[in-house]
Amino acid sequence: MSATGLRNKRTARARAAKAGKGRVTKKTGDVRSKPDRGKAIGSDKPLTGKSIRHLRGLGHHLDPVVQIGKEGVTEPLVAAVKEQLLAHELIKVRVGTEAPVDRKEVAEALAKETGAALAQVLGRTFLLYKRHPNKPKLEIPR
Repeated sequence: MSATGLRNKRTARARAAKAGKGRVTKKTGDVRSKPDRGKAIGSDKPLTGKSIRHLRGLGHHLDPVVQIGKEGVTEPLVAAVKEQLLAHELIKVRVGTEAPVDRKEVAEALAKETGAALAQVLGRTFLLYKRHPNKPKLEIPR
């Protein structure tokens, strides 16, 4: 690679980093952004990296309890997610292949609407966590 090409890649990475758009891959120079998972909406304490890793470990063996279909995100779907979060605290949601929404966008939108923390987006599934207000079932390390 010529010196000019290398310099252009470096400046593109620097511009993207300054703009706050997330990580930049070294090989291609593409900007990658991480989802805003650190804080549950409505809670004052953010989830740490250790607690997110713990939740991802617990969620590995879970089956999806809610599926987003061709209708997308509707009020009954949000109500079902809230109900399941109240019952289980940690749930896995699957985005169907026919769903008209982007998986990352719908994960962040559902987390915001339900007041849950987004623990992971993996493929077409994602993990949501919301602590039970009275009787928490899961003990999360801080």
